[in-house]
Amino acid sequence: MGEPNSLSLTRTFPVKPKLKAKARTPKETPESKYWSSFKRHEIPNLVSSISSVSFCPTNPSIFSASHSTSLTLFSTETMAPTSAITSFRDVVSCASFRCDGLLIAASDLSGLVQVFDVKSRTPLRKLRSHSRPVHFVQYPVLDKLHLVSGGDDAVVKYWDVASQTPLLDFLGHKDYVRSGACSPSSMDMFVTGSYDHTVKLWDARTNSKSVLEVNHGKPVEDVIFLPSGGLVATAGGNSVKIWDVIGGGKMVGSMESHNKTVTSLCVGKLGKDSGEESDQFRILSVALDGYMKVFDYSKMKVTHSMRFPTPLMSVGFSLDCSSRVIGTSNGILYAGKRKTKGITASNLSNPWSLGSVGEPQRRALRPSHFRYFHRGQGEKPTEGDYLVMKPKKVKLTEHDKLLKKFRHKDALVSVLASKNPENVVAVMEELVARKKLLKCVSNLNTEELGLLLVFLQKHSTLPRYSSLLMGLTRKVLELRAEDIRASGALKDHTRNLKRSVDEEIRIQQSLLEIQGIISPLLRIAGR
Repeated sequence: MGEPNSLSLTRTFPVKPKLKAKARTPKETPESKYWSSFKRHEIPNLVSSISSVSFCPTNPSIFSASHSTSLTLFSTETMAPTSAITSFRDVVSCASFRCDGLLIAASDLSGLVQVFDVKSRTPLRKLRSHSRPVHFVQYPVLDKLHLVSGGDDAVVKYWDVASQTPLLDFLGHKDYVRSGACSPSSMDMFVTGSYDHTVKLWDARTNSKSVLEVNHGKPVEDVIFLPSGGLVATAGGNSVKIWDVIGGGKMVGSMESHNKTVTSLCVGKLGKDSGEESDQFRILSVALDGYMKVFDYSKMKVTHSMRFPTPLMSVGFSLDCSSRVIGTSNGILYAGKRKTKGITASNLSNPWSLGSVGEPQRRALRPSHFRYFHRGQGEKPTEGDYLVMKPKKVKLTEHDKLLKKFRHKDALVSVLASKNPENVVAVMEELVARKKLLKCVSNLNTEELGLLLVFLQKHSTLPRYSSLLMGLTRKVLELRAEDIRASGALKDHTRNLKRSVDEEIRIQQSLLEIQGIISPLLRIAGR
């Protein structure tokens, strides 16, 4: 009696299973929660495939979508169209806002490039020089006077918008030019991607060959500059590759997580809940497999993935990190809106207004107020503070209390009745450590033995528990053979147990046969 009393005075802990299975799905990371926080809005009935999505640089609540022979402007506040430009004779392929957001340039498959006033939708300039469909047009960063375009005639043109004439024709591509981007660090540098598998860097100050050329290895569907201006991301086939243009065109990394052709890329930025922007940029890619992938190019890994029901053709992300728009092949826009605190579109149009709003001053607490006596309870400790933690009271379950009192058989029966396999295995492991499990099995009555046999029948063949339960099953059948023969109910439980074991053996044999078939094929494929 002395020994149990001395042990019961020591600190006790609830038993936990050692053979705990790993979770099948990984826990959601903070970044995944951020990308999932964009509430999806479906904008249907845009007639045909949405080839291009573009956000206004000065007012992120406005974005354009090109579809069929129309260019429609939408508001992210209402997720509804605000205006539409329909003066096109052919399918609109691409659109680009000017840096001040007042003009928008658009190209179509007739080879025409037009410049419109955003408010009045009036066509101001019509640029005719391409002999085949134009798939790429863009304003250089901070340049209001020039345009860059490329088309199926394999020619890249640098336009003077005011005179409606091309200043330079860049020749070098041998196939369709389907994409391009202007450098964020220079008004004169831009890059183009072609179906001849090459990506070329051009300089408008030199009327010569391309400054740099890299080979993607597949027809290039899209190309973008990353915010630093020294890296370029290209999409072709099922891969996205990153190139260092400052380092001579060296490939920095590659992502091949899509199953079908990647159709569009854009740069996304992680925003904070307060509305502030962080300095962490991501590459957003969409593909014909219906997936949108978020790629962290600093760590070269995919941080988030999202599935859509149809093939995806275009993607755009707003500068204030509040909106994301994805265009599909069947004319549906999936616009994602994220709530931000303390920032509005008017603040973005006037960045100096952010600092003019002061925080409300808190009133000083006085001893006459009840909050005076609760002050400091919500303060977080700093790095040098010494923490005095209040010990938490351990809540013991019924079987833990019985184990604490050394009532081993009652603890086993109690946990079997709870029907929680992890707790049952944990108690069995504890009884094995105390060398009392077989004694408990010998002392079980007929009804309690039936509970044990039912548990073994359900869980003994599971891989996570089989190392313990298969050996216990064999011992139970040896120790209680006479009792099982004398009881009809126990015989039924034993038959069910035998049936489940036989079924598991058949499954394992089938798996071994399949492995024998696949192994030679894998060896041949490896060669």
